[in-house]
Amino acid sequence: MRYPHSEILGTVAPATYLVLFLNRSKLAAEMEVMSGETPTPTELLRAHGLRVTKPRLAVLGILSRGGHLEVDEITRQAREDLNSVSTQAIYDVLAALARAGLARRIEPAGSPARYEARTGDNHHHIVCRACGVIADVDCAVGSAPCLDPSQTHGFELDEAEVTYWGLCPACRALAAQD
Repeated sequence: MRYPHSEILGTVAPATYLVLFLNRSKLAAEMEVMSGETPTPTELLRAHGLRVTKPRLAVLGILSRGGHLEVDEITRQAREDLNSVSTQAIYDVLAALARAGLARRIEPAGSPARYEARTGDNHHHIVCRACGVIADVDCAVGSAPCLDPSQTHGFELDEAEVTYWGLCPACRALAAQD
């Protein structure tokens, strides 16, 4: 089966994204070393000091499927899983997961906030100017903050957020046909 933007994400089945998510989390890696097993979403929530609730498990599962999702899409999918959940509850869950380091909020210029499960590493994003699809790009330099500014103004830097812009392969092909 092909998934949306499979040229970027590949043909990995959605269930596999949970494993990818768990493998990319720093805490998950530490827990795996300690126990020899990949932690469950319930264990991850508890390890981060979060209560285990159905909305948190649903959102964690949705994010683990991959992608960079807007709140509306996360809410739509959560309602399919839970039947009833408010948009405010989803915002609250996303805020809690982001504070705990289990989700990352990104805000490409001109776009609503999006959330992803890939956290705890030094990666950036590439955004298609035409369709808005977002893909992860590993840092070309190495360790965070990845870039050194000419002046720090006394700040202790720990991260640089880089967004690359261009046209994805599907939009380039469309443009070539016109």
